[in-house]
Amino acid sequence: MARRILVVEDNKDMAQLLALHLHDMSCQVELVYDGMAGLAKAEASVYDLIILDVMLPKMDGLEVCRQ
Repeated sequence: MARRILVVEDNKDMAQLLALHLHDMSCQVELVYDGMAGLAKAEASVYDLIILDVMLPKMDGLEVCRQ
């Protein structure tokens, strides 16, 4: 069974690079580009890992983590 990973990163190039390498490791990856979208995804689904940037638009990564 593939591991589910959520990447919350506003730099689209960095997010896609992470996704590329995680796909190579047979992971199922979802990308979102701001804190509010990341929080919504994290609350709506179960992930094995969330990679969370600290400096994000709309809601910073620390606040996403707190909630």
